Amino acid sequence: MGLQCGIVGLPNVGKSTLFNCLSNAKAQSANFPFCTIEPNVGVITVPDERLIKLEELVQPQRVLPATVEIVDIAGLVKGASKGEGLGNKFLSNIRETDAIIHVLRCFDDDNVTHVDGSVDPVRDKEVIDMELQMKDLETIENRLQKSEKAAKASKDQDLKRLVEVLYLYKEVLESGKSARTVELTEAQQKVSKDLYLLTNKPVLYVCNVDEGSVVDGNGHVEAVKTAVADENAEVLVIAAQTEADIAELDSFEERQMFLEDIGLSESGVAKLIRSAYKLLELETYFTAGVKEVRAWTYPKGACAPQAAAVIHTDFEKGFIRAEVIKYDDYVHYKSELACKEAGKMNVEGKEYVVQDGDIMHFRFNV
Repeated sequence: MGLQCGIVGLPNVGKSTLFNCLSNAKAQSANFPFCTIEPNVGVITVPDERLIKLEELVQPQRVLPATVEIVDIAGLVKGASKGEGLGNKFLSNIRETDAIIHVLRCFDDDNVTHVDGSVDPVRDKEVIDMELQMKDLETIENRLQKSEKAAKASKDQDLKRLVEVLYLYKEVLESGKSARTVELTEAQQKVSKDLYLLTNKPVLYVCNVDEGSVVDGNGHVEAVKTAVADENAEVLVIAAQTEADIAELDSFEERQMFLEDIGLSESGVAKLIRSAYKLLELETYFTAGVKEVRAWTYPKGACAPQAAAVIHTDFEKGFIRAEVIKYDDYVHYKSELACKEAGKMNVEGKEYVVQDGDIMHFRFNV
């Protein structure tokens, strides 16, 4: 799919530790700013219990899960929008991602320095928000200069509509809010889709806490939740260092025992990966046969031919029909043949909107 989530935050908030847990790519992690300079990219497996169940039923030769790309981006500092620190590199890296995982330090530890001298995740969030907003404002003002002149000299309604949108964004950004808070009509969205504003990207907040706060949170977490209450964004609580300790354990059983000991049913990393997948508006359909059971990633709302193209573009070009079994029916009847005999295999055409968990077989002719 090529869609990416970028992990961002101030230096020393635990981004690289978390990234290491996610990808086992072992990004360098140290107690000083700018430890991560080039962004590290990890292709990360999406945990899915449905895949495990299908493997039990089909007993294929191999199983291939869905994946999502996570990028660990250099820590940002105040003044990044003006090129301070690694600001320009940070901003260009984040522009290339499709969604943001914003890591906030919500733990106290005298042994881990903070760039501003004290722990305050709401202040840290505002520092990054302001830098991204200032960069977006620069983008909007540059675009306005060109678009206003063009709109005055033209009768093109799209150009006039674009100028309206630019002023809407300008007003919001100047008030200290992010572009994602602006609600646009479908027509306005169409003319402004090439602006690629940093603060228009969907965001997920990760509160990095100590082990003792991982179940119930702490005062820092509550402050973050209050601060982002109007953003329609998910807030996850994760103890990155604890996740790193869990990742070092050899067996699944040992990791589960560790989790249970600290009061968790699953790792924070598993929750984060699923949340990242959802943030990118991705869903999964399955193909199931004796050679392979596989999870395929497609954009939410895709019709059958577009979903088929994920396997191969020829599947979309020569699409004839899709044979679809619902996951619950497959589990109930235990095989494709039994589903077929029970009338639980549907034949769908080009207009069929694929549903998360569908088990699909495409018929095509090129």
